[in-house]
Amino acid sequence: MYKRVRLKDTVEVPPRNLADVTEERVKALLQDKLEGRMDEDVGSVVSVVEVHDIGDGAVLPNRPGVYYEAEFDAITYDPDMQEVVDGTVVEVVEFGAFVGIGPIDGLLHVSQISNEYLAYDGENQQLASSDTDKTLGVDDAVRVRIVTKSIDERNPRDSKIGLTAKQPGLGKHEWLAEEYEQRQEEEA
Repeated sequence: MYKRVRLKDTVEVPPRNLADVTEERVKALLQDKLEGRMDEDVGSVVSVVEVHDIGDGAVLPNRPGVYYEAEFDAITYDPDMQEVVDGTVVEVVEFGAFVGIGPIDGLLHVSQISNEYLAYDGENQQLASSDTDKTLGVDDAVRVRIVTKSIDERNPRDSKIGLTAKQPGLGKHEWLAEEYEQRQEEEA
């Protein structure tokens, strides 16, 4: 879920910028420091949008810059457990599909895609059913539920988000549209 949150952090202003300790300068330094980083409490920092307060600077021994505590607003993405999200398949591998959900990717394991068995088709970079014409490949739009979440702040690339699409109303958008049309025909 995307959120706008108020945060505090310390930022180092290098000596060459000490004459220009403005909200714009501090915002740029915070953006360089925080955007793309993961935090256990707030999730992934997508953007620093506004600086509200810059505290007094502090000089540390043997450090050339001056450190300022700043209060600011940031847009973050923090996937909630059991949240239903739409995403796009970014990679297909033997054991499933990686789905881009916001600024991070989650794993949709092959056992969590469908009740049908889907085999890996490496030549076409897709998972395909041998029983029906269902396939799942790169750039396919999907609706999934977040079922596991393990955030690694030190190494965000090692964070793990587990997804499922086996519940009603979840799956590849194309499959959901076909199911809806089929229900409409049955009711008519």
